[in-house]
Amino acid sequence: MNIGEASRASGVSAKMIRYYEQTGLIPKADRTGSGYRDYAPSDVHMLRFIRRARDLGFAVREIDGLLNLWRDRSRQSSDVKRIAQAHIAQLRERIATLQQMASTLEVLIDCCAGDQRPDCPILAELEEPADRPSPSLPIAPQLRRRP
Repeated sequence: MNIGEASRASGVSAKMIRYYEQTGLIPKADRTGSGYRDYAPSDVHMLRFIRRARDLGFAVREIDGLLNLWRDRSRQSSDVKRIAQAHIAQLRERIATLQQMASTLEVLIDCCAGDQRPDCPILAELEEPADRPSPSLPIAPQLRRRP
């Protein structure tokens, strides 16, 4: 099947398929006599694996490791579990950071009159250096950015 068909069958865009080939995440596709990429069902299966891993937030580097383990029938499931556990720890850290950002924005929004006046605590906070919290806003220390 050509790249468009492989894309539709796997849910991975043709652009990303080319990128994965270019970076070595997947092997280069066979070519037809006229030079078009030719994908086998096993290639589509691998692309679906990659798509699912991307949907779960794994980085390309992590997916490469997962693909290697997937292909290795003598693998140990403990290796896969370790990668998944590390990934979930990263996700939880990212969620905590996003929750902190949302809380800070909620406080800033509450401080902003949102009327015709030009002064705005949201803009005042944004102009402060990232490593120094703004003293003018009543934001709880736990909501401030970490250095």
